[in-house]
Amino acid sequence: MEQRTYLPRVIDENVKRHLEVFGAVCIEGPKWCGKTWTSAFHSRSAVYIGDPKGSFQNRRLAELDPNLVLDGEAPHLIDEWQDVPSIWDAVRFRVDQTNETGRFILTGSSTPKRKGIMHSGVGRIAKLRMRPMSLFESGDSSGKVSLSALCAGNFSPVYTGDIEIQSIINLIVRGGWPGSLSFDIPKAKLLPEKYINTILEDDVNRLDDIKRDADKIRLLLRSLARNESTTASNRKLKNDIQTADNGDVDIEVIATYLDVLKRLFLTDNLAPFSPNVRSSVRIKQSEKRQLSDPSLACALLKLTEKSLLKNLEILGCLFESLCARDLKIYADSFDAKLYHYQDYKGREIDIVVELSNGHWCAFEVKLGASQIDQAASNLLKISRELKEESNNAPDVLCVLCGLSNAAYCREDGVFVVPITALRP
Repeated sequence: MEQRTYLPRVIDENVKRHLEVFGAVCIEGPKWCGKTWTSAFHSRSAVYIGDPKGSFQNRRLAELDPNLVLDGEAPHLIDEWQDVPSIWDAVRFRVDQTNETGRFILTGSSTPKRKGIMHSGVGRIAKLRMRPMSLFESGDSSGKVSLSALCAGNFSPVYTGDIEIQSIINLIVRGGWPGSLSFDIPKAKLLPEKYINTILEDDVNRLDDIKRDADKIRLLLRSLARNESTTASNRKLKNDIQTADNGDVDIEVIATYLDVLKRLFLTDNLAPFSPNVRSSVRIKQSEKRQLSDPSLACALLKLTEKSLLKNLEILGCLFESLCARDLKIYADSFDAKLYHYQDYKGREIDIVVELSNGHWCAFEVKLGASQIDQAASNLLKISRELKEESNNAPDVLCVLCGLSNAAYCREDGVFVVPITALRP
């Protein structure tokens, strides 16, 4: 792929770095997030397993003998390898034989079960998670503030400009899908709607050739959308389905279908964070529910720009989801991890960024500038109490805001940064 036709992604540097160390790199993520474009940009040859040419000749060849699709100039791209799971072991074996780095790039929009895969690929195949575009990648963030620099304590105040709430809503409804960037909002909304229908009509059954109830999965997805950026339990999801949609899904089926959605990269939950394993403070272990892009929640609930303006509570949850999506992308670029924090004393931190050196940073997410004072007060209180209890307080406190017109440090030491000014 020519440089002039490729829109750079944050993951690019990670792909280059891992190709220098590992024999193969596997780029995983939801459909339509740009995996194939990025992989093709970093490759010198390619085979597309899903290509219908010749009655799906590439797939039939791979099923006959996976070695038939391994030849090509390195890095050699094998797109949608999971359609023929035996490709994984063939790649791993070829890497062992040649002992070369940067030999293959695999892409996958689902994770197959272990059946058909004999070896994990540890040490040979590095997995990288790709997500829909962040605001910086789509050109909707000025990039005036670096997350990595902020987490390291390096910060300079900067005026970032006014932004209207309608602009934030449009970014949520449109989502980070590369295919929708050039469209106006009415057209862009069609992509996540089509995405969900494709998943329900095809992918949930093709995943491992098990017939699943698409209607019940849609009910579950709608419940996840209503509970976006919350720690709703499986039981709460079941009750929510009964109350909101007058449906019924068994609790065991919910657990099974949640695993399916995870394997399709349709969910991207935040794990719980424990700042000190020796602390006497009990940490809640529930994941924070998040779909891979906030636009999916809008499509599932048929939320429009106008209806979101009338429902500020769900707008706040979707804004938090947008911020988490972007921070996951940025954090991956400097080997940081994202979590959320909740304990049994009722203390919560929306997003935790843990650095590779063990230090961590606490982020509260607030849409409106009027909420900054309260968010900063909460961060300071939790930081002070954690320091007294475990001597492991966050190194950086920050309020991620939607409508602030500047990035600055308050007198109390809490940073305020608009999400539309952030970059890796």
